[in-house]
Amino acid sequence: MASAGFDQLSLKEKIGQLFMCGFEGAEPSAEIEALVTEYGIGGIIYFRRNLRDAKQVEALSSKLQELSATPLFIAIDQEGGMVVRLEDGVTVMPGAMAQGAANDPDLTREAAKLSGAELRGIGINMNFAPCLDVNNNPLNPVIGVRSYGENPALAARMGIAAIKGYGEGGISAVAKHFPGHGDTSADSHHELPVVPHAVDRLNAVELAPFREAIAQGVDAIMTAHVVFPAFEPDRVPATLSRRILTGLLREQLGYSGVIVTDCLEMNAISETIGVARGAVEAVKAGADLVLVSHRFVRQTTALEAVHEAVLTGEIPLSRIEQSAKRIWALKQLRGLFGGVKPQADAVRAERVRNELSEAAVTVVKGKEALPLSKAGRTLVVWTEARVATEVVEVIEQSWTLGAALKARGYLVQELRVGLNPTAEEAEAARSAAAGSDTVVFASYDACFSESQTALIRELASDTSYAFAWAAMRTPYDLLQAPEAPIYICCYENKPAMMTALAGVLAGDIRMRAKQPVTIGRYPLP
Repeated sequence: MASAGFDQLSLKEKIGQLFMCGFEGAEPSAEIEALVTEYGIGGIIYFRRNLRDAKQVEALSSKLQELSATPLFIAIDQEGGMVVRLEDGVTVMPGAMAQGAANDPDLTREAAKLSGAELRGIGINMNFAPCLDVNNNPLNPVIGVRSYGENPALAARMGIAAIKGYGEGGISAVAKHFPGHGDTSADSHHELPVVPHAVDRLNAVELAPFREAIAQGVDAIMTAHVVFPAFEPDRVPATLSRRILTGLLREQLGYSGVIVTDCLEMNAISETIGVARGAVEAVKAGADLVLVSHRFVRQTTALEAVHEAVLTGEIPLSRIEQSAKRIWALKQLRGLFGGVKPQADAVRAERVRNELSEAAVTVVKGKEALPLSKAGRTLVVWTEARVATEVVEVIEQSWTLGAALKARGYLVQELRVGLNPTAEEAEAARSAAAGSDTVVFASYDACFSESQTALIRELASDTSYAFAWAAMRTPYDLLQAPEAPIYICCYENKPAMMTALAGVLAGDIRMRAKQPVTIGRYPLP
């Protein structure tokens, strides 16, 4: 990989630096090769479709860098918990809300440093994390446990710890989703959400974590495809709004780092203004790095649309120069032109992951009824995702709560149901519960599923056995059946968290987490 000097870049190459693209497959496709060699794009984004294990990712990253005349950003959404792209060969740390419940900034910083070093060791140099969204809307379908919690100070404190840790691990952290996606009830993957609050409220809540991150020198900030009428009276989404990206973020908040768009192929952009026009408007608004993750035709037309806009004078050449220089400077700062890789420490990373998981399990109600007795038969109803969405990934999981309880000496029968249990699955759960001494229901976003909620209510109302409920994702599931005797939040169903949950249920691990969000009549501590 030859590192051409910035001044030697052509206009087309400078425009290319402003684009980050994705591709299909675990090897460089013909399309991504063309984007790198012909258009000179500045970055690549990996998804699960590209990744098998750490060794394969390291080889893939090397091949992509060898194709490019200039160093590439290689990015990933490795937030931790329920939003990760790679699990085989790296340590999956708990997600943001779990870390918010643990509330240990030093441990969060170390987790990010260790995770960052592992990623950098396999060629990934940018992580689209942490989420600085303040999640104060129980109906939010897209952020939820990706946020540290509903308290802006907590989100700021934990987010800054993660940002510092990623930097120490050798990768650029990207704080998201500016100005804040936490108080939405729509998913920008599918539609255009609106946050209707006044400026004073937005300053006090949504902007607070970003303001702190800017003060700490965060490498990059990702935009939200969300409308903020208080900042943008023309109701242009933040990603395309000059008032927000330049007026608010650059001028009012004083941010001088790289601004990254969320993917322009999300419906909030692609099904409204369109990807190509969206790229032009995002650059005009002040974005530096434009993310087009999926389709080659959309990627090339977006690149060409920006080029044409410069040639016609719609986008000043100086606007391209500003962004390209910021991107170049960040690549230099993070050692993309050469430098020593941080040392990964898998043993320490595993220890930190386990410690965070144990500190995160949150007993919201029913502490006095724990530990669960090991006498008799325990039924675990395990809810699993079987249909993938932009937010939910389908992952085969063998180390479930049932397996973790068995390892602690419980006599366990585990019954698996879907996110929307069928009549047959519900009947099987009722039948199995009838012959059990203890029933533990492991829910997954029950607040978005009527049939899952109905099954929980029915099982919780039966007093012939002890009943405990553990929420595997959103902590707000309790709102659907507040009479349940024992309710525990885990924020994720990853193996380390299931081990920690089993330890809490068995009385082997001390209950010390504090809930990071209000859940009905259970307020923040």
